[in-house]
Amino acid sequence: MFEKETIQEIIAAAERAGVEPAALFAVAEVECGGRTTARVNGRDEPLIRFEGHYFDRRLTGKKQVDARQQGLASPKAGGVRNPATQTGRWQLLDCAIRLDRRAALESVSWGLGQVMGAHWQWLGYGSVEALVVEARSSVAGQIRLMLRFIEKSGLVEVLNRHDWAGFARRYNGPLYRKFAYDRKMAEAWKRHHDHLLRDGGIAGGAVDKAAAQG
Repeated sequence: MFEKETIQEIIAAAERAGVEPAALFAVAEVECGGRTTARVNGRDEPLIRFEGHYFDRRLTGKKQVDARQQGLASPKAGGVRNPATQTGRWQLLDCAIRLDRRAALESVSWGLGQVMGAHWQWLGYGSVEALVVEARSSVAGQIRLMLRFIEKSGLVEVLNRHDWAGFARRYNGPLYRKFAYDRKMAEAWKRHHDHLLRDGGIAGGAVDKAAAQG
């Protein structure tokens, strides 16, 4: 699961944001499967997923035609399959960047929170490039990006009261039940809650405080 440094980063960031650490762990685990980076071309990169339907919507004319012909864009969600490996996904992104860099970066979900690049302006970044720099800077940067989305979406209290369906509906979209995001988060929360309580100390206190508030 998460490395020790990541665990410490998530706990510290959660406490600063007033989020129950176990709940934030649950979101992160479901979104990234407990991994935070992959080695790609000799560099530790955040996990990504390329969304071909986002890319398709951001292109017009010849660019859109070319992207569809190259298998980089589709009007249908899921119409562009992501490679199984992160190396393959970064190669897919590189191909899209050659057609339109901004559209390509906006069409990727970034980091352990899998936040779409398309949200850069809404989240207060100066550009999609700035959002990408945040995600690629460090695990702490990925956590900041995830928390920025949670806070901007008004989901802190929803998360702290363990309304997993309400959280997943707004974080993952209307198909959240199809992929059981709410159930997976609830199960992950229980594991992390119990683990943090066993560890005691600051983490355990933060769990108890957030649970009491919820």
